[in-house]
Amino acid sequence: MSPPPAPPPRATSVDAYRGLVMFLMMAEVLRLSRVAKAFPDDPVWQFLGHHQTHAEWRGCTLHDLIQPSFSFLVGTALAFSVAGRVARGQSFGRQLAHAVWRSAALIFLGVFLRSVGRGATNWTFEDTLTQIGLGYTPLFLLAYARRDGKPGWHFATVAVILVGCWAAFAAFPSAGPPYYVAKQSGVPEDWPHHPSGFAVHWDKNNNAAANFDDWFLNRFPRAKPFRFNPGGYTTMNFVPTLATMLLGLVAGGWLRAGPSWAVVRRLAAVGAASLALGYGLDAAGVCPSVKRIWTPSWVLFSGGWCFLILAGFVAVCDVLGRAEWSFPLRVIGANSIVAYCAAHLLDDFIVGSVKTHLGADVFRRFGTAYEPFAAGVVILAVNWLVLYWMYRNRIFVRI
Repeated sequence: MSPPPAPPPRATSVDAYRGLVMFLMMAEVLRLSRVAKAFPDDPVWQFLGHHQTHAEWRGCTLHDLIQPSFSFLVGTALAFSVAGRVARGQSFGRQLAHAVWRSAALIFLGVFLRSVGRGATNWTFEDTLTQIGLGYTPLFLLAYARRDGKPGWHFATVAVILVGCWAAFAAFPSAGPPYYVAKQSGVPEDWPHHPSGFAVHWDKNNNAAANFDDWFLNRFPRAKPFRFNPGGYTTMNFVPTLATMLLGLVAGGWLRAGPSWAVVRRLAAVGAASLALGYGLDAAGVCPSVKRIWTPSWVLFSGGWCFLILAGFVAVCDVLGRAEWSFPLRVIGANSIVAYCAAHLLDDFIVGSVKTHLGADVFRRFGTAYEPFAAGVVILAVNWLVLYWMYRNRIFVRI
């Protein structure tokens, strides 16, 4: 009887990319957009501020790529995880039970984080962790069903998901502009980002997914009835997010064979094609590219960026072997769940503690305009040092 295959080695590029994603999320504390408002004529601050805010509806900033990258990397990591568990002889039942448990843990952790500071549980499901949790068990089943690393079946599944999502939105009877009074949708009729023509089916808080939430979220106990999400985010985003995770699963399947220039070229080629297709669907008016409702064109556009960024990390860190520079990022990526929770829970505690010991005006010494930036630098430094301590002591929190 032949021995089981050895588990695949861990890819440095994946840890570094995950660390970059988490760093960008943690860096929200720098409040670059607030500083940019103090310097309206400074192109550098305006550029930085723009890319640390989300696009109002259509379009993309660097900040908009955080969530798709995180979701994409869940799929990439799962390709290694399933292969490793199979190599260790774990049964399908045990792996499925772990996937279901992880789904539940991620869903409720996301709900918990969205409920911090509220008077009761905030039953909402648009948090990044919750969205990943909702799609994680189906992702595992799709990963386990095809463990050979061949992408055709997974690409076909992505196509089915995207076409189905597009059809669901296109078939929804849009209420049109009269629907838009703030008390009904939270979006005024003169909002400058309302789409027109066929794209009106993907309007903010007036679409198939928003209509579902108007029914679904009111099934949960609430202080007052749910009417709309202020940002336009929806529970059903998890379905196209599953497609994003599947794209990451494809990339992980290629990386399992070992890093090479052939893998880099494959990632780059698929990334460029996906980016072009997503952009083209938006430009042609077939489907607008909207991150907040995770439209099919957004899956392709953002997925293209994910492939290209991963290709860059693989080329530098794995193929060329120049990974030393990425150590600060890998420290963050090694404990991504801790980093995510810290970014949602510890900011006020850190700032309050610094002010207690160094004075209430400590951050204003850098100038009123730079006060939020200075506070953000301290928060980032403290969080990274905690993560570094965990890394040095080999403390890794997994779900």
